[in-house]
Formats: sequence, C-alpha cells, structure tokens
Amino acid sequence: MLDANREGFETVVVRPRFVWGRGDSTLLPAMVEAVRAGRFAWIGGGRHRTSTTHVDNAVEGLVLGGSRGVPGNVYFVTDGEPVVFREFVTELLSTQGVQPPDRSIPSPVAHALAVAGETAWRALPLPGRPPLTRFAYWVSSQECTIRIDKAREQLGYQPVVGRQQGLDDIKPG
Repeated sequence: MLDANREGFETVVVRPRFVWGRGDSTLLPAMVEAVRAGRFAWIGGGRHRTSTTHVDNAVEGLVLGGSRGVPGNVYFVTDGEPVVFREFVTELLSTQGVQPPDRSIPSPVAHALAVAGETAWRALPLPGRPPLTRFAYWVSSQECTIRIDKAREQLGYQPVVGRQQGLDDIKPG
C-alpha cells in the first residue's frame, strides 16, 4: 500500500490491533463458541501483554488518517495502554456470560497443532476451518504492544471509547 504512494495518488495506512466491540461477528463469537464447546485453552498461559483497539477507536483513527494523515505514512491506533491478554479476554468473554477455563497448552504444542491443522484442511476437503490457525495462534500467544505516539502527535488521535465503556456496551440486553 505504501509503495503505491506517489504524485496524484496518496496513501495513508492506519493499523489497529485486535479490533473488538459491538457488532463483532468473528472474534468474540468464535471465542464464545470455543469455550462452550470445551475447545478453549490459553496458549502458554495467556499472560503476555497485548494492545487492543475498540472498533470506535479504529474508526476514529481511520477518519483522522484520511483527513490529517501525511501521505506515505503508517499510523498505529489502539485503546491506549496494553493489557494482559488473559485478563482482557476473560473480561470480554464475561460480557457474554461465559467464563473461560483455566486450561493451558504449551506454546510450541499449539503452534504445531496450528500448522498441522492448516495443512490437513488444505490437503483434505475438510468442512469448516481448523480448530486453531497460525494467525489465531500468533494473536493468542505472542506479546504485541504497539506505540501510538505518531498517531497522537501527527493526527491528534486519542481513543474515544475507554476499555470499560466498550466492555459495558457489548453486554447483551
């Protein structure tokens, strides 16, 4: 995308991390389903830190990137401070009345399962998706904290929805 930036065609990239919030039809429903089906386990204990971005914060970053972004630049946007993955996901799941189990799987084992699962699903005409993908493994097991200083300084970005407000907003009823 940045390579496309040139005279007459400007590009600005806005990168949120771990987007969550009301209307999520992929991430939260998949985690809830995994817990209810007994297929959920923390990878490596889940105690790594991660950055998250409420959907409204992602939209704020996109609007600011489109209106104030410097062409040819990348801006990271998040909810602000990183969180402990396990604590955040536990809070996220609790908004749906679901409590994740304490079960954990070692990271190397989970990685091997993700690779084997994706290989099997590609090689065989198996229905659905593998129980664990490499992407899901990466998101669920690797520390990934992102600095948003550049977006704050150049775009005037500030998260518009706090974590607790976002969590309260997705509770049913």
